[in-house]
Amino acid sequence: MTHFERPVRIRFSHCDPAGIVFFPQYLVMTNALVEDWFNEALDIDYAAMICKRRVGLPIVKLDCTFSKPSQMGDTLMLSLTLDRIGARSVGIVIDAQSHGETRFLARQVLVTTSLESGVSIDIPDDIRAALTRFNPAALAEGKVESKDESQEASS
Repeated sequence: MTHFERPVRIRFSHCDPAGIVFFPQYLVMTNALVEDWFNEALDIDYAAMICKRRVGLPIVKLDCTFSKPSQMGDTLMLSLTLDRIGARSVGIVIDAQSHGETRFLARQVLVTTSLESGVSIDIPDDIRAALTRFNPAALAEGKVESKDESQEASS
């Protein structure tokens, strides 16, 4: 498997007074997609990872392109691709499409972080194994994270 998809229906609560998705709501959608990806595709209990294991996964780098507005009633297909697995971070791409048109594209770097200390940590072995099973090429391509990306969570 190289990508994880989930349909999302645009609701009233996603929209601003202009009747289109208020852009921060796309980030709420992407976070929900990451949680579902962990729970369903990686078989890692996201709530337990956060609450019991105290391992966080904050976004430390974000690049967004908003291509076309979405309105209440639209259904977006959100697709997550794992692009890179580093020592302490992962790179993902999330594409939101409706009727074959890209509405939103996000490139994110997520860093594994101790929620006790707030410092970046190595990706735990079970999570690294699940990520590698999901997309072996993300590790095999030798994409190396920069020290800035792996340490941004500590600053």
